Amino acid sequence: MEEEEAVLSPRANSTECSVGANWTGSPVCWLQVSGGGPEVVIVPVLFGLIFLLGMVGNTLVLVVLGRIRSGGRPSRSATNIFILNLSIADFSFLLFCVPFQATIYSLPEWVFGAFFCKWVHYLAMASMLVSIFTLVAMSVDRYIAVVHAKRSPCIRSKRNASLGVGIIWLLSLLIAIPVAQHQALMSGHQQAPNSSFCWEQWADDSAAKQTYKVTILVMGYLLPLVLITCCYAKVLYHLHKKVKNISKKSERSKKKTAQTVLLVVAVFLISWLPHHIITMWAEFGQFPLNNISFTFRIISHCLAYGNSCINPIIYAFLSENFRKACRQVFTCKFLLQPAPAEKLVRIRMENFSTTHSTTNV
Repeated sequence: MEEEEAVLSPRANSTECSVGANWTGSPVCWLQVSGGGPEVVIVPVLFGLIFLLGMVGNTLVLVVLGRIRSGGRPSRSATNIFILNLSIADFSFLLFCVPFQATIYSLPEWVFGAFFCKWVHYLAMASMLVSIFTLVAMSVDRYIAVVHAKRSPCIRSKRNASLGVGIIWLLSLLIAIPVAQHQALMSGHQQAPNSSFCWEQWADDSAAKQTYKVTILVMGYLLPLVLITCCYAKVLYHLHKKVKNISKKSERSKKKTAQTVLLVVAVFLISWLPHHIITMWAEFGQFPLNNISFTFRIISHCLAYGNSCINPIIYAFLSENFRKACRQVFTCKFLLQPAPAEKLVRIRMENFSTTHSTTNV
């Protein structure tokens, strides 16, 4: 096995290892594996808290948006479809990443077999891309709703939103195929002959591996960041230019919109930047192996997973309409007092609109 395939271990005393660019980054150093340190417990506990918060938040969104309304038909606006898809993607990402990553830090080898070695990594990559692409689609949806309000009803139809979600999943599953092709269960290493490890194996074709890593960086981070920033910048510009002589209430709403936009961009930028820095550093440079770099790697995992925890808050729970619907759903469920049909609210991303008539969605 090539030296570049080994990655940093929380239990490694040797400095003769290099870090691999695996998404999950299996922390196994082949040489002089010692007894487990405090991180063997701390990291799984930390990941467990993130996992719990993310699963609860995304489950609440799925429950509220999936609730059947009176007449037997669920509420399905274009925005709701995107929020629902985002929650499904974040739910899947947390499910396929966090538990397995926690065991990698706490166990000396991969214990889930060859099938899970290949498909857990594949589905983790695919769901990560679905989540990111959905964020882009939601920013475009907001741009159309605010800037092109007159044409938005025909563009932002349920059919087009469903078609967009289908394209997002298809594109993500296709882009993630190389992960399934090159992820393999390895065993028989001279320092651990009886242990099995889940490696990203690209043989000697380093150019193909580097090309794929750069493609993920561009498609899964740089391009989405540019699109999200541009769409929301145009929304803010439109509101600032078009909405004049408005009331104090509308002014507050516009200010809240600006704050939410900045929050969305900042969260996406910060959540994924450390992960891509490590990936590119490991692929094109010499990633150092020390306590600082190990801590940085842990932080990159936490931020990436934390993005799937924060998304439900930004895109759902900050909405007053969503909070009302949430209260109605659980009042109906636990207190057995169904809300009147006319009071059931339609969930929408009011965070990116104001009281001005051209921004209503």
